[in-house]
Amino acid sequence: MTEKILILDFGSQYTQLIARKVREHNVYCEIYPYNNFPAPDNSVKGVILSGSPFSVRDEHAPIPDLKGIKGNFPLLGICYGAQYLSHKYGGEVNQSDSREYGRARLNFINTTHPLLRNLKNNTQVWMSHGDTIDSLPSGYEVIASTEDVKVGAYAATGEHTFGLQFHPEVYHTTDGKTILYNFLGEICGCTMDWTPETFVESTVKDLGEKLGNDRVVMGLSGGVDSTVAAILLHHAIGANLICIFVDNGLLRKNEFSSVLESYKELGLNVIGVNASELFITDLKGITDPEAKRKSIGKNFIKIFEQEARKLENVDWLGQGTIYPDVIESVSVNGPSQTIKSHHNVGGLPEKMHLKVVEPLRLLFKDEVRRVGKALKIPSSFLKRHPFPGPGLGIRILGEITPEKIRLVQEADDIYIKALHKFGLYDRIWQAGAILLPVQSVGVMGDERTYEFVVALRAVTSTDGMTADWGHLPHEVLSRVSNDIINKVRGINRVVYDISSKPPATIEWE
Repeated sequence: MTEKILILDFGSQYTQLIARKVREHNVYCEIYPYNNFPAPDNSVKGVILSGSPFSVRDEHAPIPDLKGIKGNFPLLGICYGAQYLSHKYGGEVNQSDSREYGRARLNFINTTHPLLRNLKNNTQVWMSHGDTIDSLPSGYEVIASTEDVKVGAYAATGEHTFGLQFHPEVYHTTDGKTILYNFLGEICGCTMDWTPETFVESTVKDLGEKLGNDRVVMGLSGGVDSTVAAILLHHAIGANLICIFVDNGLLRKNEFSSVLESYKELGLNVIGVNASELFITDLKGITDPEAKRKSIGKNFIKIFEQEARKLENVDWLGQGTIYPDVIESVSVNGPSQTIKSHHNVGGLPEKMHLKVVEPLRLLFKDEVRRVGKALKIPSSFLKRHPFPGPGLGIRILGEITPEKIRLVQEADDIYIKALHKFGLYDRIWQAGAILLPVQSVGVMGDERTYEFVVALRAVTSTDGMTADWGHLPHEVLSRVSNDIINKVRGINRVVYDISSKPPATIEWE
């Protein structure tokens, strides 16, 4: 049984970051809403309470039921979690002038305490709280303070219950990694052996036992998630996994043939389906971005179902669902009404009476890549930029035509090849060319032109939730611009998007 840490989510923007930082210590953890989590069993080594946008004094403040946890398992409250533990068990939490936001320094640290062992004097921490713990419950002691906040961290005597007023999971808390290591290793006694290699070994074994001789059908996109999921399934059941890779006519230049060949080289049993004419014909006259998505999604399901029904004795649908998709489908206030359906193949499981298997549903995106590396999947797959499900359909603003697809494919190909050539591709999270629904006047030779404008987009990010625009060298942008204008007939102007997310999004549609 894999040992784990439970993280109870009170709606903090940092909850997923806590989980990722725990996993960086090779400790498996799971996130649950504070009001809907399983009773801890022998696999649970400790529990972490997240921060929250609420105050513990709010009328509708989230209140967890910690019976069976507090006093029985190591318990670490972070920010709101720390305030809740103090408030609930006899301390006082109030709004005061001593609240802190941003960087602060711990001017007192009890470095003999196991939680704070090996911290540097005056270490920097990240505060983000409007309330302050004015007094602790009986039997609790202060183990760290800042100049303005006396209770920067505390510990209960006689049980493994702790509170941190600051956020150890964020980059700006210099010794946050050490604090989490102390909690996980020294206090919880975790063995810290949850590695990509052990995940592959246990997952392949579990999949083999779960699926037996059953057959699985799975749609591939060419992206990291579906590829890694497919290889895990392939290791478990071999040729009983049948993959379907659909060309919707909106992929990058030559991508269908090159990716299909790469899949076959990986040993996958894959069927390639060229359905570009159906997709593009159905998109005729559509300009609304959401209508485009629905058209593309509808036709993908149609083609996938047609191909899947040709197969005999299929019991399972494989999907590349990852952990953020699972987490985001559940709100801390109860089940969410909207699940990120673009990661799934519509209502096919129910329609075709298939069970769903999701080998990656426990992993974050960066962990998927590490598992892929352990599986020896080529870096050409693992380092690929994310690519939207509707493909170039949402990178052509306005109506989609075969000629516009050609324009954006050619421009995108020049751009991506340049990022590779100049060693910039791996520094960028996502990049692409967007064809704008405007034309501009230009002069080429002695001719006056009136042609399309292309916008280049490149962003840096860790998870796509937020993103900064990529600061590409001007020399590279100049080279790409010249090459596109000179080589792609129909484009006479190139611009570069310098918007961050938020307020902009990564894609334009």
